[in-house]
Amino acid sequence: MKTALRKIARYFFSGMLFIVPLLATGYFVFWAFAQLDGLLQLPYPGLGFLIIFGVITLFGYLTSTFAVNTFFDWLDHLINRIPFVKLIYSSIRDLIGAFVGDKRKFDKPVLVTINKENTLHQIGFVTQEDLTELGLKDMVAVYFPHSYAFSGNHFLVPKDSVKALNISGPTAMKFIVSGGISGFKEQ
Repeated sequence: MKTALRKIARYFFSGMLFIVPLLATGYFVFWAFAQLDGLLQLPYPGLGFLIIFGVITLFGYLTSTFAVNTFFDWLDHLINRIPFVKLIYSSIRDLIGAFVGDKRKFDKPVLVTINKENTLHQIGFVTQEDLTELGLKDMVAVYFPHSYAFSGNHFLVPKDSVKALNISGPTAMKFIVSGGISGFKEQ
């Protein structure tokens, strides 16, 4: 009887391991589509997502043309002259730019030695290599994302405590965000 209950429990947890991430992902995608459709109040599900995707792609295309790019540069300069708006706008622009574009910041995963005994390490991403403006010539800025959260800590650490890793940025981010559970295999 005990072995039958153990088998049932094992099957249940095995099924849960497969179903829960699948349902949670499906629910999140459905919720995101519903939120976008609710914003635009469109009658067809998913149409809001398609419209927003199309508009963003169109803006991306337009910013690659010289005339429109000049206009966006002027607009960017104008926004950066408004005190409070500049802070919000530049922070969001830099955050988005850290993930996409030419100035990606999360593509240099590193291993940082945390203690003098060389027994505690943390994986992070170098975000700034030159800190001479702060008077920190031999330091680099490293961002340490938190597991399962859209937050993290940013530390300025000695360069000799930082070791480059031979893995991709997305692989390191997945490893960190999963709490180390996902491993290092590319999928």
